[in-house]
Amino acid sequence: MAHFGVICPPYPGHLNPQAALGRELQSRGHRVTFLQIPDLESKVQSEGINFYPIGEAIYQPGSMAEAFAQLGKLSHLEALRYSLDFCQQMVEIICQDAPQAIAAIGIDILLVDQLEPVGETVAEYLNLPFICISCAQVIHRRTDVPPFFTPWSYQNTQWAKIRNQTAYYLLDRSCQPILGAINNYRKQWKLSKYRHIYASNARLAHISQQPAAFEFPIPNLPSHLHYVGPLRNASPQLVDFPYEKLTGQPMVYASLGSVQNTKHDVFRCIAAACEDLDVQLVIAHGGGMNAETVRSLPGSPLVVEYAPQPEILAKASLTITHGGMNTTLDSLSYGVPVIAIPITFEQPGTGARIRSTGVGEVLSLPKLSISTLRSAIERVITENFYTKNAQKIQQSIQQAGGVKQAADIIEQVTQSQRYQVVEAL
Repeated sequence: MAHFGVICPPYPGHLNPQAALGRELQSRGHRVTFLQIPDLESKVQSEGINFYPIGEAIYQPGSMAEAFAQLGKLSHLEALRYSLDFCQQMVEIICQDAPQAIAAIGIDILLVDQLEPVGETVAEYLNLPFICISCAQVIHRRTDVPPFFTPWSYQNTQWAKIRNQTAYYLLDRSCQPILGAINNYRKQWKLSKYRHIYASNARLAHISQQPAAFEFPIPNLPSHLHYVGPLRNASPQLVDFPYEKLTGQPMVYASLGSVQNTKHDVFRCIAAACEDLDVQLVIAHGGGMNAETVRSLPGSPLVVEYAPQPEILAKASLTITHGGMNTTLDSLSYGVPVIAIPITFEQPGTGARIRSTGVGEVLSLPKLSISTLRSAIERVITENFYTKNAQKIQQSIQQAGGVKQAADIIEQVTQSQRYQVVEAL
């Protein structure tokens, strides 16, 4: 059996699907250990996964929560720029501590999140096999594919390729602090220089939790790229919910994820838009609102800190989201259409896929208003077009295999890799 090490960003949107994959691998007799900053020990262990701390000499306890709080106040490019310092610190933590940690506990294969690219550098330095996991969108780094942080549709034309290439160039320029930190270690370790950010060098396998139907019509995809659908299974963490307060009206479920959940103006707009409609609004704010803010919301929404998202979405008629990949895919897993209000990071790219697949509507945050949101809610709930398209994605998800298919692929490619090493010896 193998011992897998997981290197991923310290955000719930990455930790949760990676933990689901870890639980599936553990159920097959493998060992799985997250290499993470100390703040996340209880979170990882509560998901039933082994934890090994890194960054104890560098990381200041509690600074991740401070970074989250600041990110929650920002949108668009400002949020991207602010995150650079934290990402650069993670590069230092991983490069300084991960090699020794991997040796100390006997990890022999790495599962590296595409948004933590320095993990591939560590694998290359240690000559370890690694598999790339995309918990958000797959980042293709091809000129015909719009960058993940843009709202652009796929157009295989010359002008679109120039536009995309320019945006990728600006991304690399803005990420120079991260690239520079990675390349400092690559130079020390006698590895070739990285010229682009998020350009995965995975060869064994690249696993995405998108289903193929929730992707642009991209031709000539590499054979090692696998769209397996959402990485989900039962978490040991149980979430209480006041089911007795559900009214039986069409349910609108609203969540802004774990980082953007302090956008109180957006929650107020959602509540006001639903106030005069024959719907029940359920808001999960993830700790982003205090009791006074909740009481000030228009109408009478059912507001909870956390919700058992799959169980609630199974009852929902519509999801309103910031466009995070996890909430979007959870909604589509139940054939529930979505209204996305992208805020930053990969969310505009998720919105572009929502538009292209016709599973919902996408509203601009700067232009968001009660009337435009209310109109979108009425349109998506009443027009069968959106639900039919969401059900098509639901069928694609059911056929993709999810976390079990991901684990099958991982076992197949790692067994093949081991066989080739033995043959070479």
